[in-house]
Amino acid sequence: QAALEVTARHCGRELDQYGQCVAAKPESWQRDCHHLKMSIARCTSNHPIIRQIRQACAEPFEAFEECLRQNEAATGNCAEQVRRFLQCAEQVQPASPPASVQAQPLPAS
Repeated sequence: QAALEVTARHCGRELDQYGQCVAAKPESWQRDCHHLKMSIARCTSNHPIIRQIRQACAEPFEAFEECLRQNEAATGNCAEQVRRFLQCAEQVQPASPPASVQAQPLPAS
C-alpha cells in the first residue's frame, strides 16, 4: 500500500497517462503505451521505497507482467497476480535511515 501511495503521490501523472493509454488501446497497449510505462519506471526508480519493493517483490511483479503479456485483450484475468504483488508490496517496510555514526573519543594515552 505504501509503495502504491508513494508511486501515486510522486508519479501520479505518469500512472494516469499509462492507465488511459492501456484503456484506450486494448489490442495494442503493449506496444503503444510502452513509452509511458518507461516514464513510470524512470519516475519510480528515484524513490527508495519503490526500489525496495521492486527488489523484494520482483517475482510476483514479473508474474503479473507476464500475465498481462499473455492476456493483452483480457487483462482482468490477471487479478490473482495483482493481488499477490500487492500483498508482497504491503509487507515491505521502508528502510530506516542509517543511524548517524557517533565519533568515538580517542583513548587517552
